[in-house]
Amino acid sequence: EFPRHEFVTVLVRDPRTQKEDSWHSYIDYEIFIHTNSMCFTRKTSCVRRRFREFVWLRQRLQSNAVLIQLPELPSKTPFFNANNPHHVDLRRQGLQEFLEKILQNALLLSDSRLHLFLQTQLSPEDMEACVCGQTKYSVADAIHKFASLNRRFPIEDEEREKEKNDADSDSESSSSGLGQSDDSVSRGCKASSASEES
Repeated sequence: EFPRHEFVTVLVRDPRTQKEDSWHSYIDYEIFIHTNSMCFTRKTSCVRRRFREFVWLRQRLQSNAVLIQLPELPSKTPFFNANNPHHVDLRRQGLQEFLEKILQNALLLSDSRLHLFLQTQLSPEDMEACVCGQTKYSVADAIHKFASLNRRFPIEDEEREKEKNDADSDSESSSSGLGQSDDSVSRGCKASSASEES
């Protein structure tokens, strides 16, 4: 039986160098979540994120929670050396502390972007679109689907093809309207241009 006490364990670990092209590489980190909290769609998850995405997350959370003093990210120093294990580990620790502090804040926990960041591989652009209701998939869909496929989210075109084929059997398949219910999602969105082509 779960203790009445809710917990969220977050680990930032396993820094890896990823090559963008022959000139550029960057480091990303695995974010591991284990929780019994009702706030989370999935109780365990593993995704990889780079520093730049943490910066995006912090900016978005801050713009939605103006009155909260958000924890700082480890500083982006010009002296950061990706080949120096000590530098990389200091940054990893800083990113973990940042997430630990954020996850203690109920208001920040209600921001869908945080959940997409922690439990899917969606890019910042796709996370933003999803939260603003401009994607075919809801936040909960994204988290469920990512977890089962363990890959970046389906290419929208593939989805459209499927939808065309499914159009004949026109049964609304929004299973219990997952993720559609809370209006807080639309906060901070440019008036959602979800003009669906019928």
